[in-house]
Amino acid sequence: MLNASLNRKLRMALIGGGGAGFIGKVHRTAAQLDGRAELVAGAFSSSMDRSRETALAFGVDPARAYASWEEMLVTEAARPDDERVDFVSIATPNFLHFPMAKASLAAGFNVLCDKPMTTNTADAETLVRLVEETGAVFALTHNYTGYPMVRQAREMIAADELGEIRAVRANYVQGWMWAVDPTQPAERGTWKDDPRRNGPGATIGDVGTHAYNLARYMSGLQPAEVLGKLTTFSGRQLDDYGHALVRCLNDALIMVTVSQVTHGRLNDLSIEIDGDKASLSWRQEEPDSLTIRQTGQPQRIYDRAPGQAHMNDSGNAACRIPGGHPEAFFEAFANVYSSAYDDMIWRVVGGDRDPRSTIYPNVYDGLEGVRFIEQTIASSKANSVWLPLAAR
Repeated sequence: MLNASLNRKLRMALIGGGGAGFIGKVHRTAAQLDGRAELVAGAFSSSMDRSRETALAFGVDPARAYASWEEMLVTEAARPDDERVDFVSIATPNFLHFPMAKASLAAGFNVLCDKPMTTNTADAETLVRLVEETGAVFALTHNYTGYPMVRQAREMIAADELGEIRAVRANYVQGWMWAVDPTQPAERGTWKDDPRRNGPGATIGDVGTHAYNLARYMSGLQPAEVLGKLTTFSGRQLDDYGHALVRCLNDALIMVTVSQVTHGRLNDLSIEIDGDKASLSWRQEEPDSLTIRQTGQPQRIYDRAPGQAHMNDSGNAACRIPGGHPEAFFEAFANVYSSAYDDMIWRVVGGDRDPRSTIYPNVYDGLEGVRFIEQTIASSKANSVWLPLAAR
């Protein structure tokens, strides 16, 4: 591995992850899954006591636990080279992503950030400029891009095995909101219905950006304009159900459907892609299978089976264990981290890299996601009119 160029593990700082939060603990686990990085510092909570408690639970020296992310960045940046962290992971409510990422880049750190990258396009464009100016590695944790069969499908499409892509249907359907009383305090996630902390879009930002990013990542289609319709059925301030229809430069269509109010659905992300030679489908809750269909031919199911003839280089590279042993959420999340680590090492050793062309979602993908949210919301508010959605 490229870590040999440093002869050590990369050093990680985490912002968030304390208390009842889910995603911070996922970052901590995924970042260290392959033994290429080590969590050594963190601003895990705004409470010093809770931050130290979380540090102990995470195996971090409590002396490097902070109650303020600002203090953490200043203190860690001042450490000698053999101690200072290499990258900062941001796992906080959406409104904090921009100031934290901006300050981390300014302090000289690489960044891995939760989605959506920011709550508005102007801030997203600022982060793009900072990444270009600093040369830092910036990865966005659209973790579904890390699944082996997603990368398998992406390479198949790039190799023209499906022909010209005509349409994509990406659905992300959950039902957890019916179990939450909006008038009562919740253990976690209450900020997702607060436009000041979440940003202007709830479900379209929470899961819609995942579905849209996955469609773009797999198909390679370039967006031109979007027509949106969002609504709320749960009595919340922000959207909990909606559709976004994207017309692409080649007149192909991407249809994104999102819901967090569909009874009985847990984390049902699925995608179907239609080409003029064949079509494919993949579902996150059954991630180790990829289905290929072609008129007049038997349906083919590609199982995740590293080393077998049907697996391509991208699919194989994303696997850790033999077929028949399920790989899923944590492993896919870890693949985003591991791919970003490769670029961090290249940055240290002076290797050439193109920040626009990465196998992991990057700062430009982050800008696209924020623009997708904004324009879908604007289209919906304007009674579903087409609005521009420029390609990167």
